[in-house]
Amino acid sequence: MTTFFTGDTHFGDPRALRFDHRPYPDLEAHDAGLIAAWNATVAPADTVWHLGDFALGPSGDRIREILAGLNGEKHLIVGNNDGSDTLTAPGWASVRHYAEFAVEGRMVVLCHYAFRTWNGMSRGALNLHGHSHGKLKPMPKQYDVGVDPMGAAPVPLSAILTSRLRRKR
Repeated sequence: MTTFFTGDTHFGDPRALRFDHRPYPDLEAHDAGLIAAWNATVAPADTVWHLGDFALGPSGDRIREILAGLNGEKHLIVGNNDGSDTLTAPGWASVRHYAEFAVEGRMVVLCHYAFRTWNGMSRGALNLHGHSHGKLKPMPKQYDVGVDPMGAAPVPLSAILTSRLRRKR
């Protein structure tokens, strides 16, 4: 069982195509591409922490359909664009604004928003967040795990920790 992280999927949100320049011709292809990437990476027994902005625009039925079609045990860290249909959809193992726990021996502090300081940062704790769509200059030990900087599929902590090494090449 692996723990994965993602955020800012913005299922059903046409702004993701315009503002974030995602490589899909239309919203239907966008949603289908994100679902396919998720399910190609995440097994049913895996855990996924979604760091907010799951969907904006689709009906409650469509949100429930998307969520039910995604592999893994899914936890939501609430984002500014997560409405009541997202928050109340069956399929979330938990819905909260903040979480702290250890993954692969590292403490992680999760919120939709990036922090300037966070619990345990001087002891190596990582701040994983979404919201900024890869547009913020990260601080040490701080990672935007959203779709735009990390890709369409949820990522494990090991990939997050090496993500900046790949960009420097």
